[in-house]
Amino acid sequence: MQAQDFSHPDGESAPESTAIAQANAALSAGDFPSALKLLTDLNAKLPHDPQILYNLGLTLEALDSKQPTAESFYRESISANPLFPASHVALGLLLARSGRTTEARAELATATHLDATPTLKARAFRALAKLDQLAHNPTAASADLLAALNLTSESPEDILLSAEIAESAADLPAAERAYRRTLALTPLDPEATSALAHVLLAQHRPAEAADLLAPALAAHPGDPTLTVLLARADLAAADAANADPAKIAEATSLLQSLHAAHPEEANVARLLARVYLETDHADQAEPLYAALVAAQSQARPAAKPDPTLLADHAEALLRLHRPAAAESLLKQATADPAAFPTPAAYADALTHLAFAASEIDDLRSTLEALALRDKVAPPTPSTLFLEATASDDLHQTARAIDLYKQFLAAAKASLPDQQQQARQRLAALTAKK
Repeated sequence: MQAQDFSHPDGESAPESTAIAQANAALSAGDFPSALKLLTDLNAKLPHDPQILYNLGLTLEALDSKQPTAESFYRESISANPLFPASHVALGLLLARSGRTTEARAELATATHLDATPTLKARAFRALAKLDQLAHNPTAASADLLAALNLTSESPEDILLSAEIAESAADLPAAERAYRRTLALTPLDPEATSALAHVLLAQHRPAEAADLLAPALAAHPGDPTLTVLLARADLAAADAANADPAKIAEATSLLQSLHAAHPEEANVARLLARVYLETDHADQAEPLYAALVAAQSQARPAAKPDPTLLADHAEALLRLHRPAAAESLLKQATADPAAFPTPAAYADALTHLAFAASEIDDLRSTLEALALRDKVAPPTPSTLFLEATASDDLHQTARAIDLYKQFLAAAKASLPDQQQQARQRLAALTAKK
C-alpha cells in the first residue's frame, strides 16, 4: 500500500520554514527522492521534530514499502511527541502490513484516543476493523467500522468490509445485501462478484451464482477465481438438476482451460480431478491427484501430507480397481483423525478404507475401519452390509446375523442385489444355529 501524507490533514498550513515548505511540496507532488533529501537535511538540524521524523518515515515507505528505517523514524516521532497521532497511525498500518498485529492494534487504538482530525481517526478505526475481522472477531470489527462511519462518510471499501464482516459472522443474508450494494457501485468488479458468488453458493443458490459470474468472467476473461467459482456453480447446479450434462460440460471445459493456463494452481487441478472422478473418468483424475501429492511432498518434505488429498487419490485408485494401493494411502491418511477438516471427511476416508481392505480380503482391517467410522458417523446401508459380509466371512456368526438384520431394516428397497444376498445368508446362518 502506498504511503500517504497525514501531516497536514484537512489542509492545515505548512510551517513557515522554506525548507519544510519545500519538503511538503515535494511530498504532495509525489517527488519522494527530493523530499528525502530535504527532510534528511532538516532532520540533521531539527533531530527531535516529530513532524519531520514522521515525514521521513512516510517518504522512506513510499520509496520502498519494506524499508525498515521507516519504522524507526515513526518510533522516534512518537518518542519526540507521544501525542502526535499521525505517527501512531502510520506505525500501526506498517506493523499490520508486516503481520505484527498485536503491536499494530496497540498503535492504532492509541491513535483513536488522541486529538486527531476525523479523517485520521477514522482511518485508525478502519484499520482496527480489518484487524478484528481477520482475527475472526466480527462483533469488534463491526463496532470499529461503525466508529469510523460516525466520523466520515461511507466508501465502497467500507461496504465491502461490512460484507466481509457479516460473512465471517455467518450472517449470509446481510453479507449478500452488502456485496450487492458494492456491485451496484462497481458493476462486474471481480472481487465483489467472487465474494457474492461464494455467499450464494453457501446458501445453495448455484444457478444465481452462475448467472452472476458469467458476465463478470466475460468482462475479466481468464480470471482464476471467477473461473473456479463458475465451475463450482455449474457443478452444483448440475447436481441440483440431476446431473445436467450441459452444466457439467461447461464446468469441465472451464477448468481444463484454466488448468492448461495455470498448471501450478493446485486448487484448480484438484477441482478438475474431482470433476473427472464424479463423471466416471478416474483414469484422468488419478494422474492429477498423483501429481498433487508429489508436489505437496516436494514443497513440504517434513510436513504431513494433506489427508483429504490422499483420500481423494485413493478413491481414484479404487475406481481403477487398484485396492491395494488405495488401502496403503488410506491407512496413511486416517492415521491422524485430527488432521481432517471435519468428522464427515474422516468418516468418508474410513469408508473407502473399509471397502479397499475388503477388495483384497483384508477383512480385519475392514472391520477396524468400520469400527472407527462408527465413532464419528452413523452407519449407512452400504457400511452395514460390508460389515455383515466381513463378519460372516470371518465366521463371526452372531454378529453377522445381527448386522444382516440391521442392513435389511435400513436398506428398504435401495440395494436389491445386496438385500437378496443378505436374506439368503441370514437364512443359512440361522439354520445352522
